[in-house]
Formats: sequence, C-alpha cells, structure tokens
Amino acid sequence: MDSSFSKHLFDSSLLIIILITCSLIQPSQQTIEKHQQLARSTNFIRKSCSATTYPILCFTSLSLHANLIQTDRKILTDMALSVTLSSTKSTSALIFSLAKSRGLKPREVAAMKDCVEELSDAVDELRSSIGEMGKLKPSNFQVTMEDVQTWVSAALTDENTCTDGFQGDAVNGKVNTIVRGRIVKVGQLTSNALALINQLASNNL
Repeated sequence: MDSSFSKHLFDSSLLIIILITCSLIQPSQQTIEKHQQLARSTNFIRKSCSATTYPILCFTSLSLHANLIQTDRKILTDMALSVTLSSTKSTSALIFSLAKSRGLKPREVAAMKDCVEELSDAVDELRSSIGEMGKLKPSNFQVTMEDVQTWVSAALTDENTCTDGFQGDAVNGKVNTIVRGRIVKVGQLTSNALALINQLASNNL
C-alpha cells in the first residue's frame, strides 16, 4: 500500500475519531435545553415552596417530580396532593399494623385504632380533593377551588386529631416515636399542599 495513501487514511481515521469524541463530550443542544428546563422547574418549585409552612419538606417531596411539574402551578398542586395522599395511606397502614403488636397497653391500642379511623377519613378527603382538581377549568375555577380547600382543610383537622391522641402518656416508648413522627410528617405535607392550593386559588389558571 502506498505510504501517502496510508498516511491519508490514518489522518482521516484520526479526524473521524476526534469528531466522534468531541460530539460525545460536548453536550447536545437538546441536553442543554433539558438542563435549563430542569433548572427553571427546580427554581419554580423552590419559590412556590418558600410560601409554605414547611418549605424544606415541600421542596424535597416535590423536586423529585420537577420534570413533570416544570412551571405549571396546577400540576405542582396535583403532585403535592398525590404525595400527601400516598404518605397518609402508608402511615395509616403502618399504624394499623403496629396496633396488632404484642405487649401494647389497651389505651395504646385504642389511640392507634382511633388514629387509623381519622387517617382513613383523611384519605377519603384527599381523594375527593384530587377528584375535584381533575374537574378544574376556568368556568368553575372558584367553586372547585373552594371545595378543594374544604376537603384538604378537613383532612388536616383529622390528622391533627390523630396527633392529639399521642400527646402526653397515651402511648409511650418506641411505638410513640415511630407513630408520632410519621403522623407529624403527614400533617406537614397536608399543610404544605393546602398552602399550594391557596396559591393556585390566588393566581387562577
């Protein structure tokens, strides 16, 4: 093979390798746009959460869904309700399971059963609020938002009632620590969701 041809072939191959390498290293325009959109969404969530009572919890629970939320306040509110519902259901299931533990005092079992009932009501109310949000449109905005606010406020009241059952000496030790911590988080998520609902109600669609 002619040496000049071999050199030309080598140079061409080297150029191709360099171009491929550069294309792999340098982010594409699409990748850049995705990162920019994610940054906008993250900032939007952080700013929205700053007006809630528990902004850190709000941000950590919703920033995982930044790609879906983007900068849509309606989707942000829907996601806050969905996250709250999921946490309420799992907490209710945990307490129901713990109530069957051996060695519990009758008053501890009673407190947990009462809490499960309260959380069951809260789950129903949160589901109703999500159902109402699904019907939301400009023509029924105010009425629907008032219904959603009522449902979520009722859920928060039920959760607070559940928390009250674990005040003082009603439930002691490890069970109290586990249960109370989970219930408090549920109440905080619900409070944050209500704050975001109020934001949506103020800003309209």
